Amino acid sequence: QVQLVESGGGLVQPGGSLRLSCAASGIIFRFTIMGWYRQAPGQERELVAQITRGGGTNYADSVKGRFTISRDNAENTVYLQMNSLKPEDTAVYYCSAQRGSYWGQGTQVTVSS
Repeated sequence: QVQLVESGGGLVQPGGSLRLSCAASGIIFRFTIMGWYRQAPGQERELVAQITRGGGTNYADSVKGRFTISRDNAENTVYLQMNSLKPEDTAVYYCSAQRGSYWGQGTQVTVSS
């Protein structure tokens, strides 16, 4: 049974930082493409960042230069470091494995003063 458990969301002021974590189980993590998506109220879920098993990354244009995705294959964990946060980054952030085959429960990120 695949489980993806996110943590690290919360309330932060504009310009602040947060680090999201996603612990995976039930998959061969080191062979799995991992990604972070987000969904704001009234909007569709969108890809934020993705990391391949070889460490290659890609990002949504809106977060390039501010967010960094990384993975620790020894810990079966993928991270999303979010810096210079903006109010428009407010959303529920979801961890995904294998391009949307599996999803976590989501963690709320709110950027507000």
